[in-house]
Amino acid sequence: MNVFLYCAICFVVLALCLLIRLIKGPSVADRAVAADSIDILSDMALILYALYSGRGIYLDIALITAVLGFVGSTLVAKYLEGKL
Repeated sequence: MNVFLYCAICFVVLALCLLIRLIKGPSVADRAVAADSIDILSDMALILYALYSGRGIYLDIALITAVLGFVGSTLVAKYLEGKL
């Protein structure tokens, strides 16, 4: 069971490393990819923590943030194409 917690911590550390790319990214597309990757990694960390703790509320939160992350990525892509 502790493997879930260790993996969740690793995902959080990887998401924190992506914050550098989000802040210093040379282009807007790099920043958008970093933000989407942070969203995916935080969702995975929430899922693993839900498995570790045995509470389903974290799965609901992960699902909601995944849907919002997808919508946000779609809006950023439309904006970068000039259609928004």
